[in-house]
Amino acid sequence: MLFGKKKGIFAPVAGTFVPITEVNDPVFAQKMMGDGVAVIPETDEIVSPVIGTVKTIIEQKHALGIETANGQEILIHMGLDTVELAGEPFEILVQVGDKVDVGTPLAHMDRKMVEAKGKDTVVLVIVTGQELASQKYSTKTPVSAGAELAKM
Repeated sequence: MLFGKKKGIFAPVAGTFVPITEVNDPVFAQKMMGDGVAVIPETDEIVSPVIGTVKTIIEQKHALGIETANGQEILIHMGLDTVELAGEPFEILVQVGDKVDVGTPLAHMDRKMVEAKGKDTVVLVIVTGQELASQKYSTKTPVSAGAELAKM
């Protein structure tokens, strides 16, 4: 355990940071799955927002889970209601068990296809079962992939 040492959450994609409470899905906006951050993407490449190990890849390819060294579970969720797209706009670049660093490519999301299917492209990073210690931004802000967004 790294006592007293805060760990960061970094942008999973270049785009516009959005407070999680402003996401257009009540499950995420009301933090029912945990606290987190969201980015409206400008590119299709999704990168790791934390250092850890890939633990879960959802069958429909729209989400994956990473466990940090201190055991914290992180959910990366690509788009809203994209589970309905049955994996079509997603390409997963990692496998369960892979070690990842901040910025390691995780997936490609075909944003144009997601939008054409009427779905929101926002990418969420959820810290399951925990409040964030602090967030760097409180309003919509342009960010680059790998920029620090919050502390756990």
